[in-house]
Amino acid sequence: MSVLARSVGNAFRNKIRTAAVVAVLAVAIGLALAMLVANQAVGAKVQELNASVGTTLTVNPAGGQGFEGGGEPLTTAEAGTAASVANVTSVVGTKALRLQTATTGTTGTTQQAGPGGGFGPGGQQATVSTSLVAAIDAGTLGNRNNASGNSGTTGNTGTSNLPARALPITATGIGAEVDSTGKALNITSGTGLGDYNTATGKALVGTSLAEKNSLSVGSTFTVQDKTFTVTGIFDAGTAFGNNAVYMTLPEAQTLAATPDELSSMIVTVNSMENVDSTKTAVQSALGADKADVTQGQRNLETAVSSLDSVKNISLVAFIAALATAGIIILLIMVMLVRERRREIGVLKAIGAPNRTIGLQFVLESLVLVALGSVVGAVIASFASGGIASALISSNTSTTAAPTTQRGGGLAGAVPNGAVPGGGGFPGGGQGGPFGGASQLLTSVTASLSPGVLAAGIAAVFAVAIIGALVPALLTARIRPIEVLRGE
Repeated sequence: MSVLARSVGNAFRNKIRTAAVVAVLAVAIGLALAMLVANQAVGAKVQELNASVGTTLTVNPAGGQGFEGGGEPLTTAEAGTAASVANVTSVVGTKALRLQTATTGTTGTTQQAGPGGGFGPGGQQATVSTSLVAAIDAGTLGNRNNASGNSGTTGNTGTSNLPARALPITATGIGAEVDSTGKALNITSGTGLGDYNTATGKALVGTSLAEKNSLSVGSTFTVQDKTFTVTGIFDAGTAFGNNAVYMTLPEAQTLAATPDELSSMIVTVNSMENVDSTKTAVQSALGADKADVTQGQRNLETAVSSLDSVKNISLVAFIAALATAGIIILLIMVMLVRERRREIGVLKAIGAPNRTIGLQFVLESLVLVALGSVVGAVIASFASGGIASALISSNTSTTAAPTTQRGGGLAGAVPNGAVPGGGGFPGGGQGGPFGGASQLLTSVTASLSPGVLAAGIAAVFAVAIIGALVPALLTARIRPIEVLRGE
């Protein structure tokens, strides 16, 4: 009989004990794999955050604070000034619009927003009419917010003609193929706008907005009586972000009747090491009374620190679970060696070398670990998400308060897909698209991928071999004559 066949047979010699050992190993291995999944997921999230905003500065008008701020608008000339600062690789200007669906009141007349009609002090965002219908229903929150500013008009009949309450659609004129946080747009079908600095009559539409309005690549819609053609459909990853339209910067400036004005600027620095100095240089070049320059990663420091804590905790727990599995194997194999002293003595007496006998016990331990790994992988696939969420939620309460800084209007309301500066639109407060640490932490997705599973199983087998080597070496110290004499 081969060594492998003998090892497999020995592993199932006592089925009850084998089942108990496999169950204990499965729990330890499942916990180890779940912690490895959490570690990998959090590490990937930290890298994503650092890559997306680590070298990005956001420039808003000085004093701009959501719907309550003031100050003077930024200009394209100031974008050129910022671009000339050392270590700046690109400057992307944005112009924010609200597209409001044109409605018909009881009098039969169409009510629509006029061009350039800013809302809130400072007029940071212009409201213009569109043929599109918002992809998000107003619901309780939308009706509550609209009610405070919707007094309606009274016609000759004395009745109030209130427009239908529909949420506005976020529209952003932008000078590059990025979203309003500086990240590359995820275009799922079609193409980009081509020349982003020319009024081309083209637009990119969010997935949910396209579905709501039955739009596809090549479809058309109107904004302020101008026809736009859909060249691409993008996925921002959130309901708010997908209720949006991107057009070229000149188009948005024309629709808002504010040529050369910008709502914000996205400044990209060549490296993270130069972000601090470049922030100071851009602020000095534009003037403190003209622009507020904010640093993306400063809003992320607490959240990333908390994510790093979760990553470290999961790594320590992974190592501890691996060590536990190794200790279990060590103890089980030591017990088996002691139980089989007579068998080992007989094998040695008939000429079996120490290496073959030791290998038999190592292979037996690997059979037990293989069974435990199969069950542990199943446990980890179901438990990894819950364990990661539990680890993350324990850190959320301590980070949400200091990192969520709400500006006026909708600050902090939309963690992803919002435009820079908070407030849900450019020119908002400091909350920004990454303002809430709790939203950042809970956005981590943990799943047991094949790569993570393979790495975890490899680590488990390595520890199992180490744990089985010590008992295997003990077999060399057993003398056949002593064992047989004692029988």
